[in-house]
Amino acid sequence: MILSRTSQYAVQALIYMATQPADTPVLNKDIAAKLNVPAPYLAKILQNLAKGSLLYSFRGRLGGFCLREDGTKMTLMDILLLTEGPAFTQSCLLGLKKCSDETACPVHTRWIPVKEKIIGLLRETTLDKLAKAVQSGKYRLTDLPGSMFGPQ
Repeated sequence: MILSRTSQYAVQALIYMATQPADTPVLNKDIAAKLNVPAPYLAKILQNLAKGSLLYSFRGRLGGFCLREDGTKMTLMDILLLTEGPAFTQSCLLGLKKCSDETACPVHTRWIPVKEKIIGLLRETTLDKLAKAVQSGKYRLTDLPGSMFGPQ
């Protein structure tokens, strides 16, 4: 279960948004600049999150994106189900199209307990916890020097 670049950018953008004042739209270009990610790619990701009901999207001069709910209600699993697709937790570690107890790959039985722990972690980790961890200064959101989310 290695996350795609799309998922990584989505999580980073949502953490950034969770650190901003509530109900204040944030521009895609501002998020992209803070995270040092391509703005057009991030715009597509944010639109997908808006279609998936995690964000509000506002057009116009005062437009932008903001979270639909506070970060205590949004989990990493909610985000990844949108960005990776609903079947991402069922995929085979080795990439086989069919991998189950009946047609198992060589690591299937050893991977199942690990995967279950990862799924539990994704379900219990809220956006709010991630945002607070970044705001504490103990964890980083970006490697940009001088960024409010980079190393101090």
